[in-house]
Amino acid sequence: MSESGNWCLIESDPGVFTELIHKFGVSGVQVEELWSLDQEQFQTLNPVYGLIFLFKWTQDDKQPANVVMDSRLDKIFFAKQMINNACATQAILSVLMNITSSDIKLGSTLQEFKDFCASFDATMKGLALSNSEAIRTVHNSFSHQTLFEFDAKKPEKDDDVFHFVSYIPIDGRIYELDGLKEGPIDHGAAGENWTETVRPIIEARMQMYKEGEIHFNLLAMVEDKIQKFNRIISSGAGEDEKQRVRMLLADEESRRARWKMENIRRRHNYLPIIMELLKQLAQRGELGTVYEKAKEKTIQMNQAKAAKKAK
Repeated sequence: MSESGNWCLIESDPGVFTELIHKFGVSGVQVEELWSLDQEQFQTLNPVYGLIFLFKWTQDDKQPANVVMDSRLDKIFFAKQMINNACATQAILSVLMNITSSDIKLGSTLQEFKDFCASFDATMKGLALSNSEAIRTVHNSFSHQTLFEFDAKKPEKDDDVFHFVSYIPIDGRIYELDGLKEGPIDHGAAGENWTETVRPIIEARMQMYKEGEIHFNLLAMVEDKIQKFNRIISSGAGEDEKQRVRMLLADEESRRARWKMENIRRRHNYLPIIMELLKQLAQRGELGTVYEKAKEKTIQMNQAKAAKKAK
């Protein structure tokens, strides 16, 4: 796998992922962050099309015994990960490309890409993805503005490296799609409620970390709530139910507006004003004091981080 390959790192955030999906031209889905694996939370989000799991990656050269290498690959979109920084978008596409619901429209960009590489093996799909100008352009639209260009470096031994994988039900079975593996991982029958079946699988992965460490994040790809609420309002639901859903719709529209503003701020270039502030501090003779305080705080933070890892 190569380095960044002109793909930026993007934040694991439901507002970022939802806008990314919509920029691809996909309609009918959004992303929600999960704070627990309780069934009550899943029930409020149904239908849940797939899960995206971010975790602290550790080297593991052993391939699972349940990697799919048979004819099922003809029905599963699976691509090897060829670019480090593309793993968030790859995890999103791993879910989107395997959704069979007629309520979800991929849009021309992803549908054409899916059709183009339908006959490719996993490696060729990964190469096609890493070289897709249309997909990379949307991905990089979430890059942070920088004043300086830094050479990409390989992670040091003690650096935290994070990775995304997807979980999705396909033809009655649960598959883990991890672009660093040789193929999809078959976790068995999905059962009547696949989110209940997948819970112990994800919980087992979370339990690999020390108590008190938070090295993972879980997001669900669900039906677009605005689409869902509008459908309920236009249906034959009672007036009390419609009024309740109208309130939920207003809340969701307000949240979307907030997400939009947050994404604008993420992309905004704050460096000119930062440089101007530094110049003003320097002219007033205060820059050295501020620098020393910041340096001291950084040393303390690094010492605390090292002590935590040593436990």
